[in-house]
Amino acid sequence: MKAIKKSNICKHITEYTINENNIKTHKPIAGDVAIFEVVSIGSLNAIQDHEGRNCYIFAGDHIMLSFGNRYASNQFEGYVPKEYMQEYDLLGKGGVAGEVVSMFYKLLVKGPTKLKLVGYATDHDGKVINSIYHHREATKFNPGKIRNFKTILSLGSSMDSGKTTTAAYLCRGLKATGSKVAYIKLTGTVFNKDRMLAYDCGADTVSDFSEFGFPSTYLCDLDTLMHLYESLLSDVAHVNPDYVVIEIADGLYQQETSMLLEHPLFTETVDHVILSCCDSLAVNTGVQFLSPIFGKRLFALGGLFTGSPLLVSEVENRCEIPVLTLDKLLQPDVLNQLLEPSIHVAV
Repeated sequence: MKAIKKSNICKHITEYTINENNIKTHKPIAGDVAIFEVVSIGSLNAIQDHEGRNCYIFAGDHIMLSFGNRYASNQFEGYVPKEYMQEYDLLGKGGVAGEVVSMFYKLLVKGPTKLKLVGYATDHDGKVINSIYHHREATKFNPGKIRNFKTILSLGSSMDSGKTTTAAYLCRGLKATGSKVAYIKLTGTVFNKDRMLAYDCGADTVSDFSEFGFPSTYLCDLDTLMHLYESLLSDVAHVNPDYVVIEIADGLYQQETSMLLEHPLFTETVDHVILSCCDSLAVNTGVQFLSPIFGKRLFALGGLFTGSPLLVSEVENRCEIPVLTLDKLLQPDVLNQLLEPSIHVAV
């Protein structure tokens, strides 16, 4: 057996046996861990390895991945296959395997990286190892729990609307007020770039769904998401944060995002909301969508449109919600004014 390149989602899979005999009989579910041989390189020519490093892959390499689903409007739509396949697809660099059913048009020329299933990773009892909650237990959601921190939810009108950058810069701005800040990403597909940006911006601690073994959260049910939410809040509680910045992937219409926003037990835990948008029309639609849910808790707008002074003017002429450029997100006096009485600058 060749040396195995272990992906990020499989970083806690340390003791296993490779079972090559059940590849045609075992029906995988999200989180099932397997060894694949790279057949051909497509649009993804690397995986994020168990150390978080960009690890290039080549035809013939053996890599450890987790089966999962993916929803990414400018990348892949993919699912855990329902039966054995001659070839599988690399859905995400963080280590997600599945079957691509649609892709962004720019990826059509290269297509997905193709894989051959070598065998499943099994434990000492011969059971296929599943990465989800493999090394950590879930914390059941507690709606009555008293939380000694404020939460700020970073939402986007769509994928790549700027919500990750907004969340990260917000972390830095909050740190400038003297606050302790934690960042969590509740939904998405495993890839640690987003949380590392928040960490580099100064967040005291960061965590995301992959820390509990989820290759992605696409198609998770509401209870699963709420327990994961509680688990992530518990994971960052050790720094006693004043603020927890929460990012939810993709756009407002995405399945899990919409489901959470329609769930009062989730929205009641949110103290403030910032919406990132690509353009001025998205702002209008997003505000109409979120205002009935959050009211004045929707305290600011940000995202890609703030890079254009003309678009900022369009929005400010039609909307009373403050627009925060990246520079403004870093200014403690701006955040003090918008979030008072929550923030108190350390002296």
